Amino acid sequence: MPHLPFAVHVIDRFNRNAYTREVEQHFRIRHDIYVVHRQWLDLARPDGREVDPFDTDDAIYLLGLEQGRGVVAGSRLIPTEKSNLFKNLFPHLAANGVPVGHEILEWTRFFVVPDLRGVQKSSLAAGIMLCAIQEFCLTRLKTALIVVCEDFWFDRLSALGWQPRRLGAPGRDGAAVIVGLQIRIDPEALECTREYYGIAGSCLWSGRPSERI
Repeated sequence: MPHLPFAVHVIDRFNRNAYTREVEQHFRIRHDIYVVHRQWLDLARPDGREVDPFDTDDAIYLLGLEQGRGVVAGSRLIPTEKSNLFKNLFPHLAANGVPVGHEILEWTRFFVVPDLRGVQKSSLAAGIMLCAIQEFCLTRLKTALIVVCEDFWFDRLSALGWQPRRLGAPGRDGAAVIVGLQIRIDPEALECTREYYGIAGSCLWSGRPSERI
């Protein structure tokens, strides 16, 4: 099993003050990835931070922190009872309405910094983040995620045992074909993902914020 290059820290309203630097770094990385490289120009801001209306106190950030470097990967989860990207901006991607419930989270803003991405296949860094998402949701007794994503994610997540389900017909966002998915959270999906990426054990940081670097 490979040595994991970083652990994933869970950051929410209760501990965000201890991660101010990392949260700001992740906003700037998001701007580089989504605005500069992917050309999502609607998200451009003069301060170089990619922050949208859903980066509120309700947002939960899972950030991969590498010692001596800081943020190298990340993702965002939002309770579906609150305002979220799927429900507010893309409800047309769910034929029977966007799922809402205490046991369901919305998943957005998944990224890995360019130098840790795989060539022609998903990287270990992506695997760490995916395992961390499943693991976190299991610890919080969540049963599903909803996500608006590019359509290729359906096959990618199916291969990991996540059992994605299309909630409606695909749509378009610029040149991209996008779809609304509901994804299963369960221990079998976590184990399948660990096996796929050769990961043993937890990917979540278990120490205190002051011990992170």
